[in-house]
Amino acid sequence: MRAGRGLRPGRGRVAAPRPVAGPQSLAGSAMSSDSSKKRKPKVIRTDGGLQEGKRGKADADQDVRYYSEECEVDLRDPIKDYELYRETCQELQRLMAEIQELKSRGIKDNASEIDERRIQSCVHFMTLKKLNRLAHIRLKKGRDQTHEAKQKVDAYHLQLQNLLYEVMHLQKEITKCLEFKSKHEEIELVSLEEFYKEAPPEISRPAITLNEPHQQTLARLDWELEQRKRLAEKYKECLTSKEKILKEIEVKKEYLSSLQPRLNSIMQASLPVQEYLFMPFDQAHKQYETARHLPPPLYVLFVQASAYGQACDKKLVVAIEGSVEEAKALYKPPEDSQDDESDSDAEEEQTTKRRRPTLGVQLDDKRKEMLKRHPLSVTVDLKCKDENVLHLTFYYLMNLNVMTVKAKVTTAVEMTTAISAGDLLSPDSLLNCLYPGDHGRKTPNPANQFQFDKVGILTLSDYVTELGHPYVWVQKLGGLHFPKDQPQHTVTADNSLSASHMELTVKLLRTRLQSRLALHKQFASLEHGVVPVSSECQHLFPTKIVSRLVKWAAIPYEDYAELPYTKDVIEAGLAEDTHLYYMALIERGTAKLQAAVVVNPGYSTLPPVFSLCLNWKGERTSSNDDNIRAMESEVNVNYKELWGPKPGYQLLTNQLQRLCMVLDVYLETEPHDTSVEGPKEFPQEKMCLRLVRGPMRLKPFKFNYPQGFFSHR
Repeated sequence: MRAGRGLRPGRGRVAAPRPVAGPQSLAGSAMSSDSSKKRKPKVIRTDGGLQEGKRGKADADQDVRYYSEECEVDLRDPIKDYELYRETCQELQRLMAEIQELKSRGIKDNASEIDERRIQSCVHFMTLKKLNRLAHIRLKKGRDQTHEAKQKVDAYHLQLQNLLYEVMHLQKEITKCLEFKSKHEEIELVSLEEFYKEAPPEISRPAITLNEPHQQTLARLDWELEQRKRLAEKYKECLTSKEKILKEIEVKKEYLSSLQPRLNSIMQASLPVQEYLFMPFDQAHKQYETARHLPPPLYVLFVQASAYGQACDKKLVVAIEGSVEEAKALYKPPEDSQDDESDSDAEEEQTTKRRRPTLGVQLDDKRKEMLKRHPLSVTVDLKCKDENVLHLTFYYLMNLNVMTVKAKVTTAVEMTTAISAGDLLSPDSLLNCLYPGDHGRKTPNPANQFQFDKVGILTLSDYVTELGHPYVWVQKLGGLHFPKDQPQHTVTADNSLSASHMELTVKLLRTRLQSRLALHKQFASLEHGVVPVSSECQHLFPTKIVSRLVKWAAIPYEDYAELPYTKDVIEAGLAEDTHLYYMALIERGTAKLQAAVVVNPGYSTLPPVFSLCLNWKGERTSSNDDNIRAMESEVNVNYKELWGPKPGYQLLTNQLQRLCMVLDVYLETEPHDTSVEGPKEFPQEKMCLRLVRGPMRLKPFKFNYPQGFFSHR
């Protein structure tokens, strides 16, 4: 209904309406409805009410005015106004229906009736407007009354909150007072018995304090104060005596600090005397100071090797290498401080910023940590008579509790390079099988295998090039012993174990170095086709040997194993992958003798083993020719005749020279083939008592000196 668009009180300029008594009283003013609409004042409407910035003088005048209906609101009954509103609306509906019916008829005489009903409708509209204004005024008064009541309630609520806050504050103060603890409660006072026994009567006052607890507490506090004053005086006396003692200590420190440079100057002045007398006390003192930071196995090795060098071997030099500061850092206890916390926080921030490491990177880090070596190492230099030196560096793997060694050879004279001698002085094979079966590829500690399984290490042999070889004799030099039948929980370094193996091991190491250097020199001659024979061994061979060595080369174990005439040696266990393998080719005319040689790492204590194959009028080996087997026995079985002067380093060259000699005997004693015209290919130049003997038709391969003839064995 459009009646709702009436003006609200206080929302614009509206003239005071005339009082309306009812519908009949408003009929006379129907003709002037248009003029009243023109005189109707404008009302400025906004979404949020009047804009304060646009109010002028007219708005200020309007605020003073009020509607005439405001006086009638209190006198009129709202229910009767509502009934009047319903009747007026029904009358309007009736009049509108009649006007529509009259217009639909279209009769000209009905115009007067339509105007009459229109005037009546306007009167009803005026009534509705007045009722609308009355409703708005009632609403405004109701709102004002509600606002006033709300303000009173808010004021009462604020007073209530203030009172509640005061109550809470008072309760807190009461609680503080109830929970108050005096400082004297924290003081540990003497017991009552001791107080009345030791305190003077003027302080204890037994007559009063025994009956009054408060006075008793005050008296005990006075006695405590008196005692503390006495202790404070004693404390001052102790401080004065302490200062005197500190001054005396400072004076003595200054004296000692001034004494140290003098002692250093004396030591420096005595260095030439120490060198002249071969008594390096200063250097030995520094070494022993450094040795304090060695792990137990390296310390045992250092002490025992130094003692053996001083007592039995002057050419054995022991020293310590590495960073002492890093070794000290290993044994420092962790410090619990704020710096550590800040460092850990910084590390956490760094780890959150960078990406998390993958599983492979984590395993690599764990492997590196497990295979970590101690910062310090012990070096042992073994000097020979010809000034050749074997440098041994011993390391200790802290997490595995095993020792490793790396070897290096320094020669006094630059040696000629021989291709076949490449593995002789190699650090990986130089010390192999120093003791039988000690290859240095596996860890001697059985517990390490369980540690390897956790980080994915299959075997230690993949890391020996970097870490060194964990030989069993190295563990014994460090006093470590790992029994396999009865494993121990903790293996400690034993000085007696190291001392019992030191002398024999040093001799074996020096022998190994000399034998390898001798082989190195011999290989250089063999590669040029020259078999060196010393003057002490000339009597073992005839003056003239026609067969010559034309080739000497190193071959791998795989190639040696593929040769058909070496199977017997492999099946007998005389050829392993740790041995050295070579191929020699001896020729005389059209005959070619191939010799596959196995050199044991323990040469010359253990002789080389030869396997022969003769290519002449077919292929002849020990399997199809008994004389080839006899030739092999001459060098493999009767090797003791070829040792020569001790320690027998010429055994290999003497075996090759005998091989050339027996090849001459073999070829010269072969019967001449009558089907072939011409002279005999290999005329007999050697003097033999009998050419063949026995059903196997064996040839005479034994040379008899000084007669110069060959005979059977």
